[in-house]
Amino acid sequence: MTADELKKLIAEAEQDPKNLAGAVSGLSETVLKRKPAPGKWSIQELVGHLADAEILFSYRIRQVLADKDPHFSYMDQDAWTEKLGYMEAAIPELIAQFGVNRFHNLRLLRRTPLEDFGKSGFHPQRNCQVTLEEIIRYWVGHGPNHIAQIERAKKA
Repeated sequence: MTADELKKLIAEAEQDPKNLAGAVSGLSETVLKRKPAPGKWSIQELVGHLADAEILFSYRIRQVLADKDPHFSYMDQDAWTEKLGYMEAAIPELIAQFGVNRFHNLRLLRRTPLEDFGKSGFHPQRNCQVTLEEIIRYWVGHGPNHIAQIERAKKA
């Protein structure tokens, strides 16, 4: 990864909290909690997922940077969504949680030497080593993917 690529990725990731807040601004409780289909997440659950996934990304980034031979925890995202109270959480609090964690992740990545993006950890769901660069590239697309999902759910 080059310095310019990293800058671009960071600039993209920096937009997610604002874009997420904009996507859910003014939505009623009914719209926030409506599931588009059986087994699909509501907008409320998508926001909760993004908030908790940011914590998971935070931990994985730190594991790669600080631990020897890190092994990532498995995340059963459906179980997290079902059992961690996303439907009872306040949307402003979830967005704030997401934004604060994103801010700290970006601050850490800005000061990370480029050579550290080649460090890796074992990903149990992929059953292989995953580099920090791969994590960051996935992470940068994760928010926009779910924000687009929210936009589609709003139209449903």
